[in-house]
Amino acid sequence: MGKYVDGFVIPIAKKKVKAYQAIAKKAAKVWMDHGALEYRECIGQDIDGDFGLPFPRLAKTKPGETVIFSWIVYKSKSHRDKVCAKVMQDPRILKVKPEDMPFDSKRMSYGGFDVIVDVLK
Repeated sequence: MGKYVDGFVIPIAKKKVKAYQAIAKKAAKVWMDHGALEYRECIGQDIDGDFGLPFPRLAKTKPGETVIFSWIVYKSKSHRDKVCAKVMQDPRILKVKPEDMPFDSKRMSYGGFDVIVDVLK
């Protein structure tokens, strides 16, 4: 069986990206300390394409906002469940309050995915 990925799409005010980046760097360390294989946080650059549904429309961004696209890779769904259980008990995560996040978590999209193609260079 292939790897498993948790994926996120987060609309965020451009002026709050630095604050988000600081939190994401700390979160990455926690996830990796507990066994995640990869942790990526990406800021939208070329997201207003003419093909398909552009990320700003998908995420329903408002003026002055952009999109964060992120993912965490695990060995499997059961591995993800074990890692996340540890992460959610980690004191570094427990001290972060939802109201302190620099984005509206109700507007965040999230899902878990089985990897069906995995090619690395």
